[in-house]
Amino acid sequence: MRNRDNNDAGKSGIQERVIHVNRCAKVVKGGRRFSFSALVVVGDRERHVGYALGKANEVADAIRKATESAKRNMFSVTMKDRTIPHEIETRFSGARVFMRPASEGTGVIAGGGMRTVLELAGIRDVLAKSMGSTNALNVVRATVKALQSLQSREEILAVRRDDMPAT
Repeated sequence: MRNRDNNDAGKSGIQERVIHVNRCAKVVKGGRRFSFSALVVVGDRERHVGYALGKANEVADAIRKATESAKRNMFSVTMKDRTIPHEIETRFSGARVFMRPASEGTGVIAGGGMRTVLELAGIRDVLAKSMGSTNALNVVRATVKALQSLQSREEILAVRRDDMPAT
């Protein structure tokens, strides 16, 4: 993982982190031709986070592409104070993630790409576990899927009120 300081980070407050860079080789007549893919997570640490995968023939270009795409794909995270509103377990492909709200001062207890996504989303207290796949992209996708499916107490109650039959 690597932090990058770019010019627009100061203006917009968006931070970016490179989670994983993968080198792909294509065998051609003259030898091997390499290309790169970069998994980048961006966030403002105030409820907004996004991720993307960028591919190019140079590492810097792959990171730039991924960062631009991640900024376009940012979404808002439902939070309660400094933590998540409720427990959640989600799967994406072989990756399974579990998150539980934690009391103030606990910190972010999570590993790998999951930790980065939670920190850049602005979540400060959470207990999380990544199980199954260790593929960075699938873990990030499972974490994002979990964050997008979080609901506040008010949202859940509103749905329940709509479902109740009129008497």
